[in-house]
Amino acid sequence: MTSGGEARSARCSVPSVTARDHRATLLTADGVPIEARYEPSPAPAAPPADTLALVVAHGFTGGIERPALRRVARAFAQHTAVITFSFRGHGRSGGRSTVGDREVLDLAEAVCWARRLGHRRVATVGFSMGGSVVLRHAALYGSNGENQPSDGTGSGEREGRTEARADAVISVSAPARWYYRGTAPMRRVHWAITRPAGRLVSRYGLRTRIDGRGWDPEPLPPAAAARLIAPTPLLIVHGDRDPYFPLDHPRMLAAAADPSSTQLWIEPGFGHAETAAPDGLLERVAGWALAHA
Repeated sequence: MTSGGEARSARCSVPSVTARDHRATLLTADGVPIEARYEPSPAPAAPPADTLALVVAHGFTGGIERPALRRVARAFAQHTAVITFSFRGHGRSGGRSTVGDREVLDLAEAVCWARRLGHRRVATVGFSMGGSVVLRHAALYGSNGENQPSDGTGSGEREGRTEARADAVISVSAPARWYYRGTAPMRRVHWAITRPAGRLVSRYGLRTRIDGRGWDPEPLPPAAAARLIAPTPLLIVHGDRDPYFPLDHPRMLAAAADPSSTQLWIEPGFGHAETAAPDGLLERVAGWALAHA
């Protein structure tokens, strides 16, 4: 894997959807086709320019057709327009998963698509791996982009960042640092990523194709990215019963971020990511996005 190319301009490669067909294939800056779906605002008379688009980034082994992501999308679509997509290596998208590295390019394309559809306000919400991706995306494509590191791109290109930037960021159940193995579920995840047998199980059992080359160079860690997001509003959400990442992860993210533009919600009884997110929490997340984007 390589972090190269994240700073390249985001390109929307598909035209606007029609009222009948709300699916599209996006092409990332490094040439990976990404399946995506657009659900318009529940207020049919409101033009896209007047409504928020929520771009949802799923967790590892998730995808656009997974029941957990469809439930999240339905909850958000009660309030505003929603874009869902499958990260590279997941579902019908091309390429192989880099487990949060080049997935930033996938998210940038989805945000760009929302802009091309006419939305002036776009918020990103990511779960687990997707939670780390929205943080890194906000750091690399945010309003402070001129002062931020290239994250291994080398090119330093800044074109297209305004179109691909998010107006508000919500990170749910995200890690604060890489290589965490302190829980049994995360040890299983690392086995699936780093071992050939694990990647076979992921490919045929979980429909997730993983790039086995590893990171080179290592991408910007989530906590370091959180430090660079302000003044973009940031919401960090984590459950006190998360079996993957204990509470030091969200607290580390919040401590790194600018307190003037960051909120931390520790949710009692909440487990991990989109699979466990209760409907009431999804309602409040949508409300926060509408108020802050």
